[in-house]
Amino acid sequence: MFRPPCGAANARTTRSGRAFFHVLQQLRSNAMQIASTMAAGRGDTDQLLFSLARSLMAQGLRVCGTVQINTDRQKTDPCDMDVRVLPEGPTIRISQDLGAGAAGCRLDTGALEAAVGHVAAALERGADVLIVNKFGKHEAEGRGFRPVIAEALARDIPVLVGVNGLNQAAFEAFTEGFGEQLPADATILEDWLIARSRAAEAAM
Repeated sequence: MFRPPCGAANARTTRSGRAFFHVLQQLRSNAMQIASTMAAGRGDTDQLLFSLARSLMAQGLRVCGTVQINTDRQKTDPCDMDVRVLPEGPTIRISQDLGAGAAGCRLDTGALEAAVGHVAAALERGADVLIVNKFGKHEAEGRGFRPVIAEALARDIPVLVGVNGLNQAAFEAFTEGFGEQLPADATILEDWLIARSRAAEAAM
């Protein structure tokens, strides 16, 4: 499992703080490069973002981030949840097996933070777009992929995140209302990311 050394973690925390300050400046100048999308069916957002990432990579874009892969188990059990780190892996199991009838949170926060570390490292190597499978409870509380999102925005890299109704308000608070909400349409999402990526490249 990826564990950044203490010094690297501290340096990344400092950078993410500066990045977040820069993001706030971008927000207030109405120059945001972030959008969310939400499909109606269970697991539909995950499938949409997985297909979108694959299409963008096939076109030669450097796609960074995560997509979620759900694997069904017995009918009475919840699915296993894995995230694949883009573009080349690894795939990390982020769900815990709490046993039959368990009602606690199934998210393995340590595994999620390991995925965050891999994505942060990939972002350092360069990216055209960032896709995050979910702006969830962890991000709403200021953890998870939130620093990575801030770093991408500070670099003018367009960001697309999946979101659900429970965390929509937290996402809007994070973007101070300047993030776009896009329909769960593969063509619209692809066009938005490509256009924003090309605009950022032309501005360099």
